[in-house]
Amino acid sequence: MLIIDNTLVSEELLEEQFCCDLHACQGLCCVEGDVGAPIEPDEIGDMEDNFPIYRKYMTEEGVQKVEKDGTFDYDMEGAFVTPLLSDEACAFVYYEDGIAKCAIEKAYRNGEIDFPKPISCHLYPIRIKKLPEYEALNYHRWGVCEEACLKGKQLKLPVFRFLKEPLIRKYGEEWYRKLEEASKK
Repeated sequence: MLIIDNTLVSEELLEEQFCCDLHACQGLCCVEGDVGAPIEPDEIGDMEDNFPIYRKYMTEEGVQKVEKDGTFDYDMEGAFVTPLLSDEACAFVYYEDGIAKCAIEKAYRNGEIDFPKPISCHLYPIRIKKLPEYEALNYHRWGVCEEACLKGKQLKLPVFRFLKEPLIRKYGEEWYRKLEEASKK
């Protein structure tokens, strides 16, 4: 474990290799799982405020779900998560050429909103566990990402470098520079 500011970083983020391959996995991380993706409390406002913009990319079932129940749900511990549809897909999913993608991210990439998507989605396969004095960053292994692991190995791309943009979004450029330095030791 590395300590950078008030984060505990699993060394797996430096050692394991990863690069999403949506054509191989078809975006299964958006459609499989027992609960929705974690949402930070301060993200709820962005999700609610931008819903009128990104809703046009969502499925009809997703729009109905959010209109009825809101932009978030709760997991078994009471933490905020994205709402799920009847088939357990994320309510914010849409499909393009058979690949599940995020409607929020599409609106962001089109320059319509300034909120990329929930940070937990942006950081995947990193999962954050909040501890009393630290946030622990761990590598999450999931069978649907086997092709991403193979592609990462081919490219020799460590998890933390693949996720440079969302790590900087979450912790800042100075924090990321410290992580880069730690990776060279």
